[in-house]
Parts: sequence; C-alpha cells; structure tokens
Amino acid sequence: MIELYTDGASAGNPGKSGIGVFIKGEGHLIKISESIEPTNNHTAEFLALLRGVKEVAKLTKGIVSVRSDSQAVVTAVEREFVKNEGHKLILSEILEVAKSFDFFFIKWIPSAENKTADALAREGIHK
Repeated sequence: MIELYTDGASAGNPGKSGIGVFIKGEGHLIKISESIEPTNNHTAEFLALLRGVKEVAKLTKGIVSVRSDSQAVVTAVEREFVKNEGHKLILSEILEVAKSFDFFFIKWIPSAENKTADALAREGIHK
C-alpha cells in the first residue's frame, strides 16, 4: 500500500502558491515541492492531489490511501462532485486517475498530521 499526503498553500487570495506531495510505502519515500501559478488555497489543494495521484500512478496500480487536511477536497472526491466550476475539471482528472488503482481511499486528517506535505507546499510558494 502507498500512502499519499497532499497539501496546497497560497500566500494571498489569489497569491503565490505551492503544492506539497509526500509519498511513502512499498519502498518509496518521495517528497515533491513545487511552485504553481498564483491561485487560492482551495485550488492549490485540488492541484496538489492531482499531482500526487499522477505521481503515485507511476509507481503502482495497487492500493492507494490518500490523506488530506482539506475537507473540501476530501468531500469532493468522496461525492465525485464539486460546485466550483474551476475545480470540476481538476476533480474529473483526479477521479480518472483514481479509477486506475485496484483500491483508492481518501481520508481527512487534521493539519497536525499533515506537517510534511504542508511544509513542502509552503516551500513551493517560495520557489
């Protein structure tokens, strides 16, 4: 099983933004910190998950357990629906990749349990 932790950060609304992806399991320990186009925090969260699932898809088609501190992202994935027009395409891409795994789980976690992905996202703002 691979565990995927993701986080997005934005310094402003919109403002400089970054994503953080932390992948562990099956012998992998991968940290990704990237700058993205200026956006808001919610969009950064969705983009972080998209980047994360695409990266995990290169590693396995097996069991993937995602953890995010974004209730909006977790709820959107669980319901396979989002109201925000700007997030619909991103969610669609996430769900398409998620279908390629044997099992795909997503769970909300408190920010205190997502410190690595959070630090990577904040680092991405400054890249």
